Amino acid sequence: MNRDEAFTLLKEYTQSESLIGHALSVEAAMRHYAERLEGNVDQWGLTGLLHDFDYERWPNVPEHTQEGAKILRERGVDEEIVGAILSHAEWNQTEYPLDRPIRKTLFAVDELCGFVTAVAYVRPEGLNGMKAKSVRKKLKAKNFAAAVSREDIDQGAELLEMDLNDHINEVIAALQKMEN
Repeated sequence: MNRDEAFTLLKEYTQSESLIGHALSVEAAMRHYAERLEGNVDQWGLTGLLHDFDYERWPNVPEHTQEGAKILRERGVDEEIVGAILSHAEWNQTEYPLDRPIRKTLFAVDELCGFVTAVAYVRPEGLNGMKAKSVRKKLKAKNFAAAVSREDIDQGAELLEMDLNDHINEVIAALQKMEN
């Protein structure tokens, strides 16, 4: 599956502009980290783009990710992508553990992309000039973007063996590249 086909699939299953925006931001972060970690940029990008494509139709556990995996397999998508998508949901992590760079990275950027985007929405300058310090300040406000798991954000930085500030700055950089 190429990027155009993946985007068409995303749009077929996802109507929400915010969810499409999230998919695009996770794609950008995955591509950014693939370059940094010597991963396959296209493979990692497709993983980010498609990681939640099934969420609107199947938002409940365990259908989310598992129904999407069936569709992806029917369309011949690389099993490395399918496995990474399955691994980002904790209910699949026994069978699809966070044991590979692509899986660790998807888990690490998913929640953080959503959070950084939320922070950008409340800043007059958006992502422009954003630093980890402002994101960390908002992380302490439990009622700001309350649905975002702070524990997953912390665990993601640990999985990547990175300082949280460095990880936040990498995601900010990825999202800034996406804007340009």
